[in-house]
Amino acid sequence: MAHRKVRRDLTRAFAWLTRRLRRPHGRVRTVGGGRIIADGLEHGFWKDFYHNAMTASWPAFFGVIAAAFMALNLVFASLYALGEAPIADARSGSFYDLFFFSVETSSTVGYGDMHPQTFYGHAVATVEGFIAVVLIALMTGLTFTRFSRPRARLIFARNPVVADHDGTPTLIFRLANARSAFISEATAKLWMLGATVSKEGRRFVGFQPLRLAKSENPALALSWTLFHPIEADSPLYGVAMDELVVSEINFVLVITGYDDTSGQTIHARNTFAARDLRPGHEFVDIHSLDENGMRRINYARIHDTRPVRQSAPVASS
Repeated sequence: MAHRKVRRDLTRAFAWLTRRLRRPHGRVRTVGGGRIIADGLEHGFWKDFYHNAMTASWPAFFGVIAAAFMALNLVFASLYALGEAPIADARSGSFYDLFFFSVETSSTVGYGDMHPQTFYGHAVATVEGFIAVVLIALMTGLTFTRFSRPRARLIFARNPVVADHDGTPTLIFRLANARSAFISEATAKLWMLGATVSKEGRRFVGFQPLRLAKSENPALALSWTLFHPIEADSPLYGVAMDELVVSEINFVLVITGYDDTSGQTIHARNTFAARDLRPGHEFVDIHSLDENGMRRINYARIHDTRPVRQSAPVASS
C-alpha cells in the first residue's frame, strides 16, 4: 500500500510539473528602466535548456541539480519497489533502503552492503547506471562552462550626465574596471533605442548609433569616461532636456575588449533609461593622490555626480 501511494503521488507531481512547464504565459523582460511583458511564446524549460542553465543564478542552478538528483533516485526506488525482493539485504517493504541503494548506484559509490539479486533488479540498476552517467557528464559540462565563461567586471555609473565639454553640450558616461587586470584594445559603442515615425505614419522602435568622441582604449585598467557630443549629427540635437528625461528612450552602451588574464575576448553591456540622465551635472572625480604621492581610485564614488560648477571642468577619466 505504501509503495502504491508513493507511486501515485509521484505521478501526480510529474503531471503537474509537466503542465506548468508547457503552459504558455507572458514573460517579463526588463529593457532599460522599463518592463515589457512578452506574450504569445510557449515557455518550456527544455526548449531552451542550455540558455536557462547558463543564465540561472548559482543557488538556482545547484538547487535544480539537487532536485533532479532526488527525483531520479525517487523514481528508481519506486521502480525497484515494483519487483519481488530485487535488492539483497534490503529490508522487506523499506522504501528507504531502496532509495539509498538507488543513491549508491547513481553516484557510483556502491558500498557493497546491498546489491541486485534478481534479473529485474539487475535490469533496473543497468538502466539507472546508464542514465546517471549521462546526467553526471551533462552536469559536469554545464558547471565547467559556467565557471570558464569569460566575463568582464565593469562598473557602470548609474546616471549618465549632460554637461558642456570643450564648449559643446555632451552626453557623458563613466565606467570602471573592477579587476586588477588590463582589458586591451577596449572598444565602446553607444546606441539609442527609441521610437520613430515613418513618412507613412508608421511607428517603429529601433536603434540609432551615437558617435563617441573617443571610442577606443588601448589598455582599460582603471576608469573610462565616454563622451557623445550633442552636435548637428546627433539624434539628440535640438531635443529639449526636459522632454528627453521623460521620454521612453533608452541608451545601450557596449564594451568589447581582450582580457589579458583569460586570453579571451569579453563583452559587457549596460542599458540606461532616459530618466536616468542628470542634465547640468558632472561626475565627481574618483582619482586622487595620497600624502605619499600614490594614485588612488575610489570605486565607491563611481556613481556620484554634482551640479556643474561654472569654473570647474568635467572630471577626467
